[in-house]
Amino acid sequence: MSLPAPDHDALAASHSLQQLIADEIEGRGGAIPFSRFMELALYAPRLGYYSGGASKLGAEGDFTTAPEISPLFGAALARVAAAIIAQSAPDIIEFGAGTGKLARDVLAALAAQGVAVGSYTIIELSGELRARQQEALKDLPQVRWLDAMPERFSGVVLANEVLDAMPVELVLNTAAGWRRQMVTIENGAFAFVQQPLDAELEAQLARQVPEHDARPEGYLTELHPVSAGFMRSLAAMFEGGKGAAILLDYGFPAHEYYLDQRMGGTLMCHYRHHSHPDPFYLPGLQDITAHVDFTAMALASQEAGLPVLAYMNQASFLLGAGIGELLMEHDPEDALRFLPQAKAVQKLVSPAEMGELFKVLVVGRDVDLPDAIAAADRSHRL
Repeated sequence: MSLPAPDHDALAASHSLQQLIADEIEGRGGAIPFSRFMELALYAPRLGYYSGGASKLGAEGDFTTAPEISPLFGAALARVAAAIIAQSAPDIIEFGAGTGKLARDVLAALAAQGVAVGSYTIIELSGELRARQQEALKDLPQVRWLDAMPERFSGVVLANEVLDAMPVELVLNTAAGWRRQMVTIENGAFAFVQQPLDAELEAQLARQVPEHDARPEGYLTELHPVSAGFMRSLAAMFEGGKGAAILLDYGFPAHEYYLDQRMGGTLMCHYRHHSHPDPFYLPGLQDITAHVDFTAMALASQEAGLPVLAYMNQASFLLGAGIGELLMEHDPEDALRFLPQAKAVQKLVSPAEMGELFKVLVVGRDVDLPDAIAAADRSHRL
C-alpha cells in the first residue's frame, strides 16, 4: 500500500502498542479474538487510536464527519431534538462528540428556536478529542463530560458515527464450518488464525446472519455483540424515562449486509484520508471500522424494551428535518455564502455521497417524532 509515512513519534507509539498487543497474545496462549485486537488498537490507554494524542478529524486527520461538512447538519438535528425535548426533558447526551462542532451547532440552533437546554453531556473515550471539545466549548456552561452513561435519563441522545467504531467479531465460513478469526503472531507480524465458535457466538451468528449456513465457503463477515450491548444499555438508561436516541452511521439492514457478493465483509481502515482493508497496518495510527447492521441494532434495542421509532436513510432524515428550508435561509443571490452551503447539503443528502449509505435509527419511548420524519420511516425494511 502507498500510504503517507508517519513521523518518528507516531511510529514509536505504534511500536509500543504493537508490543502491548503481542504481550497480551502471548499471555493468552498465543491468540486473542479480533474484537480484542480492535479494542486495543482503538482504545488502549494513551496508545490506542481514540485514546492517543493524534488528530483524528479534518484535513490533518484521517476522515471528515457530517458536522464538519456543514453547520446545517446540526441545525437540522436540532429541529428534531426540539420536538423530542418538548415531550421529555431539556437534556441532551452526545456520544463521541468529535471536535465538539455538532454540540455547538445543535446548541446554537436550539437557542435560536428559543429552546433552553439544561445540560448537554458528552461521553467521550478519546483524550485528544475531549481536550479539543473542552477548548472549543468552554464558553457553553451547560456542556459537561462524563466517562460513562448515567443510570437513568430523559431527553435526547445523539450518536453520529459511534456504532461503527465499536469492536466487532470476525467470523469465516470454512469447509469445517464457521470459525472465529483470532489474531496471533507469525514471523514477527500479526496474522489471523481460526478457532471454533463458542456457544455465545454461535447464537449471535444464527441470530444476526440470515441463512448463515447457506453462505459460500470463504465468506467473511462481522458480528456486532459490543454495539448490540450498547443498544441494550441505552434501553436500560431510558427505563422509567422518556425521550429518544438518534443514531446516524453508515451501514445496512441485514438483508443488504449479508449478501453473497460481500465475501470479505465490511471492515475498513482509515489513515490520513486513505481507506484500505488491512487492520494490522500501524495499530494505533489508523481508525478501524465496520458498517453497522441496523437490523441487529434495532432488535437489540427493541428486545431490551426500547422501541424503534423510525429508520431511514440520512437523506430522508435530513430533508424531513428541514435542511432544505435551512439552506434557503441563506440568500441564493449571495453566491459566495450560498454555494458552499448548497454544495455541503448536496454531499449530505445525495445518494452518490452520504445520503444513501448513511442511515438513521431512532429508538425511544413515550415521544412522537415530527410528522415529516414519521412519514419517511422505513423500519419495515429492517
